[in-house]
Amino acid sequence: MQLSRSGQKMSDMSGLRAIMEDVATSTAEDASDWLNLSIGNPASIKEVTDAWSSLTATVAAEDFTATSSRYGPSRGMPALVEEIVRSFNARYGWDITADNVVVGPGSQMLFFIATALFAGPAGEDSFRRVVLPMTPDYAGYMGLSLEPDGVAGIAPEVELTGDRSFRYAFDFEALERCPDIGMLLLSSPSNPTGRSIDGDELTRLIDVARRRDVPLIVDHAYGAPFPLVAASEVAPRWDDHVINCFTLSKAGLPAERIGFAIGPRHYIQSMVSFMANSVLHAPQLMQLVAARALSSGLLDSLASSVIRPFYRDRRSYVERLLTDLLPDSINWRLHAGEGGMFCWLWIDHDWFDDMALYQLMKTKKVFIVPGRHFFVNPLSMAPEATYATRCFRISLTPDEHVIEEGVARIAEGLLELRGTS
Repeated sequence: MQLSRSGQKMSDMSGLRAIMEDVATSTAEDASDWLNLSIGNPASIKEVTDAWSSLTATVAAEDFTATSSRYGPSRGMPALVEEIVRSFNARYGWDITADNVVVGPGSQMLFFIATALFAGPAGEDSFRRVVLPMTPDYAGYMGLSLEPDGVAGIAPEVELTGDRSFRYAFDFEALERCPDIGMLLLSSPSNPTGRSIDGDELTRLIDVARRRDVPLIVDHAYGAPFPLVAASEVAPRWDDHVINCFTLSKAGLPAERIGFAIGPRHYIQSMVSFMANSVLHAPQLMQLVAARALSSGLLDSLASSVIRPFYRDRRSYVERLLTDLLPDSINWRLHAGEGGMFCWLWIDHDWFDDMALYQLMKTKKVFIVPGRHFFVNPLSMAPEATYATRCFRISLTPDEHVIEEGVARIAEGLLELRGTS
């Protein structure tokens, strides 16, 4: 079989595909002995799952025929689109209408649509890229483009903030020098680091987008207004060059694939057209569930009263665990906790390699995520950017006993790697 260039690109093993293969292994019938610290699944919080289960059953009983037995508009079900308009205008003082909203089958699909629309070949000798203003960032961004070199990333500046902590910072000068920008894309709080953008940084990124006349797409999967897994809350910003993307995945519905984008009509209308030409529309039963959760205040209540405090407490627990269990003799650092559902660890030693640890941990029945999946072409980065292959991600979402045993095995693995170097 001969694949097209795009087919070959999308068939290659990407970081996201590797993570999903680990998901398949860890969820198989005979996988009970695996400790999965890899997946970005939200934690199974009983109050959250019970609320979604009850609301879904109610909607299915009342509206199944209207939602699941007929096609609907590609923009999204009017009940959900109208509720998004009402909710976001009330929250943030915006003046949006239905023309500013598109609902998709997960935010990942919305990012793919945006990439197809705003990046790639743009003329005889013109090519525009998706640019990540700071890497590391979400592994799923790396495979969005059908073009082999369609995604570029700006390496961060590194700030040491304590004996065992550090933080990344934007290199705005490098971003200004970046050519061929088709769109800017970032997550905040970031997956994997949890870093949250502040108001001044957001203003500077919007300024770049305006001057380049490209969209800035902000992925709020972990931030405001839900699920609110952030230490500080920077409200989504309305601007003629900003597309804000939201999802219900981290609020408890990752498998149902409901996300939505809010932005200027000239961007959103093209995304609606792409939806019609590709997947038709997002799942409608869960769109109506989402509409009910917004209008009733259920989603806000779960985010502020249940989800946010759960992850705040879980982060504190895992920080203590890492301090207690990881070897003092190894120079490990944890990225500052500003949000998200992960811990991002940097092992600052020449003998450390993220893929070597990943492979070793699989022999110990533990899944982690190698750091290189969150960088663009990490092996071609400047020599001083060695942290690209010296980091790994673990999740805060498994049960505490799984995390504790997993971290204990990671500690063993680090000592073994050092001993064989």
